[in-house]
Amino acid sequence: MPLVPPPFDPELAAALELVGELVPPAITLDHLPVAREGVGALLPPDETLTGGGAFEVEDRTVPGPAGAPDISLLICRPAAPVHDDPRPVVYHVHGGGMILGTNRFGMDVVLEWAKELDAVVVSVEYRLAPENPYPAAVEDVYAGLLWTAEHAKEVGGDAERIVIAGSSAGGGLTAALALLARDRGGPRPLGQVLMCPMLDDRNDSPSVRQMEGIGIWDRTSNETGWTALLGERRGGPDVPAYAAPARAEDLTGLPPTFLDVGSAETFRDEVVAYASRLWQAGGRAELHVWPGGFHGFDAFAPQAALSQTARAARIQWLRRLLGE
Repeated sequence: MPLVPPPFDPELAAALELVGELVPPAITLDHLPVAREGVGALLPPDETLTGGGAFEVEDRTVPGPAGAPDISLLICRPAAPVHDDPRPVVYHVHGGGMILGTNRFGMDVVLEWAKELDAVVVSVEYRLAPENPYPAAVEDVYAGLLWTAEHAKEVGGDAERIVIAGSSAGGGLTAALALLARDRGGPRPLGQVLMCPMLDDRNDSPSVRQMEGIGIWDRTSNETGWTALLGERRGGPDVPAYAAPARAEDLTGLPPTFLDVGSAETFRDEVVAYASRLWQAGGRAELHVWPGGFHGFDAFAPQAALSQTARAARIQWLRRLLGE
């Protein structure tokens, strides 16, 4: 019996009709050059990142992993300090299915947080698959976190109040980063924000099958991204948790976690399962499943009512976390 997909929120369904003309549900490696060009056209220029003068913007090159190239960090800090106290830091990992994007991708969301919370944003550039398969991306992300923690004061931030955050592939890499930092005894994030995170390479949950050929980032796209990252290992028995966090056997000792996902998207079931396992491991987690939301809906349709609700929920969680 075929699985019937859940309905889209009516307002989002109208937006998806427009978005679908630019972003097809299924992306293959054959589409990659065009897809990368399309993402490049969406990246905000520096004058947008400054928020009308609210932020100072800097591109900083810092050491990458041992034996690997340097990495680029995009640093956005409040331009007009109203106090001398160090600010919280949002360490941002961009999305793009492991195969697309730069450290400017998705910055509108985290800069909105920074304005509300008087925070510094550090967004990391990582090597993309398939040119750079696992573990290149997560090692780059970890190297960037090390630099951020060691130089937090230099950028006006507080090393004890670093929140790691990402959407889609960036959400998966953020979850992997939390595992890696725990296991290596690295910097301990104050919390992690996983927005529609890409967590499970097995690509066979009911929500994966429900949304095949529908919405944004369907099963074909997911297979493309995971295969680019892992090659023949994708879906097999020996995929490490630092590549696909859903594979982690131990979720103890992780920072407080915010997770959200749409009910009408590929990643729904793996995100719900990850939240449940965090609770089962004794962790703190807040989960939102947005009814009728497609993948990345609040980025594609920020003015929709559901998008506004989702964005407000993240800021409220961050405010509580930083107020503790």
